[in-house]
Amino acid sequence: MQVLLLYATVVLIWGSTWVAIPFQLGTVAEEVSVGYRFGLAALALYAYAFARRRSLRLPAAAFPLVFVQGALLFCINYFFVYYGTAYLTSGIVAVLFSSILILNAVFERLFFGRTIDARFWLAVAVGISGIALIFSTEIAEFSLADQSVHGGLLVLFGTLIASLGNMAAVSNTKRRLPVVAVNAHAMAFAAVLALLIAVALGRSLDFSMRVDYILSLAYLSVFGSAVAFGCYLALLRLIGAARAAYSSILFPVVALLISTVFEEYRWTIPAAVGMLLTLAGNWLILSQRKKTSSIREQQ
Repeated sequence: MQVLLLYATVVLIWGSTWVAIPFQLGTVAEEVSVGYRFGLAALALYAYAFARRRSLRLPAAAFPLVFVQGALLFCINYFFVYYGTAYLTSGIVAVLFSSILILNAVFERLFFGRTIDARFWLAVAVGISGIALIFSTEIAEFSLADQSVHGGLLVLFGTLIASLGNMAAVSNTKRRLPVVAVNAHAMAFAAVLALLIAVALGRSLDFSMRVDYILSLAYLSVFGSAVAFGCYLALLRLIGAARAAYSSILFPVVALLISTVFEEYRWTIPAAVGMLLTLAGNWLILSQRKKTSSIREQQ
């Protein structure tokens, strides 16, 4: 039940952030918005720890990897995904980012010796096929003749960075470091790093007073970062990085369900079949939890 609750929270929150992210683009530089987002997220976690009287202390030896987690998972990968999004539709971005399932599985094998069974690879094939069907129209319109390839490479590189950030997070959870303390310090470092990079690139540290910018920033900071990443990293500890990353398959499905209610999105037969495939893939992943847990305990 704990896994299902954490999984559902991650899917619902990150699936809805697709609605909020566009309000962050255009007025304020992407690097600056990322800095604001994780700076506010860090403040929210510090406030939560203070209110609940939770210690934020970490061993000195833990900070280098905590900073690596912050740089990769909360900062640099966002830059590349945002850059690539400027050249691609959201559907293509979703398909490309789903490659994190494969990357996490490969890196868990390389760095932690974790064996991934055939059931997982079946779930990956089913889930990615579902995403491809949902966005089949956009995939059909994808052209190698324009800047789409450039955008695709940027998104894939950002996905690679995010996966390496996942590995840093797995290492931190294996050392039984408190999630709130790790995330708070990592996000604070990521915010500082993002703003320093922004200054180095000549970006202006502007802030928009538009209501939609402020509300979307608050949602992305508190729910999309402080809450969702806390739940996601708890999932990493319970079911591993490969299976936790499978939640990304459902993000665009949630976004389209929201679009159906508020923007009158019209479902096609391929999209409906694709949604069923993503649900089937998630069942394959989550129904394997007990066996996965026993394997982890033996390692």
